[in-house]
Amino acid sequence: MKKLLLTLFASAALFTAVQAQDYKNGLGLGLDFGNGATLVGPSFKHFFTAKDAGQAEVVFGNHTTAINVFYQYHGDISGASGLKWFVGGGPSLHFFDYAGFSNTTFALKPMAGLDFKISGAPIAFAFDWRPSIFFGDSDTDFEAGRFGLGFRYTF
Repeated sequence: MKKLLLTLFASAALFTAVQAQDYKNGLGLGLDFGNGATLVGPSFKHFFTAKDAGQAEVVFGNHTTAINVFYQYHGDISGASGLKWFVGGGPSLHFFDYAGFSNTTFALKPMAGLDFKISGAPIAFAFDWRPSIFFGDSDTDFEAGRFGLGFRYTF
């Protein structure tokens, strides 16, 4: 997993000198990681306007399946073509099942991050900070150290 992430980051670094462009849709791999379990699965991002996007992920790991749905507001970064900042957030459902114990948790995940589209290639990368507030059966939990990565084919 570490080699895959290192390879993807190195690829992104090689293309940073290439002028980037916007995209309408992106389909690929999403990662939700940080303190706790690392979850990986399919991710889809759609721009409704030049600034407004929706993102959906179904990620799996550590006996958990999570469904994330986010709204994101994007803005351009002056002098950095193809690089956008974004803020937003949304709800998440986490389904845990292991050794006869199962639990469903609802979470709210605000987020802030960066999205980079490579010009001339149908590839976009995203990184975000997504602190999570979990509402479970018996208690509420806050996890500040959660992050997201997205690697998507754009069309």
